[in-house]
Amino acid sequence: MTAMAQEPMATDTETLLDFFLSLDTPEGFRAELVEGEIVVTPPTDGDHEDYLSIIGRQVTRRSATDMQISGCKGLVLPHAENQPADHVIPDATIAPYALRLFRGAEPWMPSDGVDMVVEVTSSKPRHDRVTKRHAYARAAIPLYLLVDRGKSVVTLFSEPKDADYLTTHTAPFGDRLPLPAPFSFDLETADFV
Repeated sequence: MTAMAQEPMATDTETLLDFFLSLDTPEGFRAELVEGEIVVTPPTDGDHEDYLSIIGRQVTRRSATDMQISGCKGLVLPHAENQPADHVIPDATIAPYALRLFRGAEPWMPSDGVDMVVEVTSSKPRHDRVTKRHAYARAAIPLYLLVDRGKSVVTLFSEPKDADYLTTHTAPFGDRLPLPAPFSFDLETADFV
């Protein structure tokens, strides 16, 4: 009797990842895979983009280190237990310009060298407040800036350890929020009001 070669069976995580990577989302929509859940987000509204523009202007003009910002850059992050690798698309991904991380990068790139990611809450804020925060901490991204429209606050998470951040600084819209090095300036949020 001859032994028949068998193809290895895909695990559930491999099947989920393959399905996710083959998605054909409508134009303008974003699909992400976070902690084993596929999240599809519709195009953003004007207020969402306004917050990102305010942050982007300040980062490029006031940061102590010259920074490069990418909107909607796909990142592959370490996976949660028994899940495929997270595939997230932050509203803004920020890295030192000198690294030129985005030049020649694949659509889904590792987060090595990223100094800060920014999210503005959408209609499903739990993903930004909890699951994405955990994903960014697992990847050891030094800073996570969350503009929480539902709570009218901006929060900076820092010092990633395991699946969360050890330090949190929150400011209500209208107040300043200090950003540490390599940014080293106070983020003005008066225009968020």
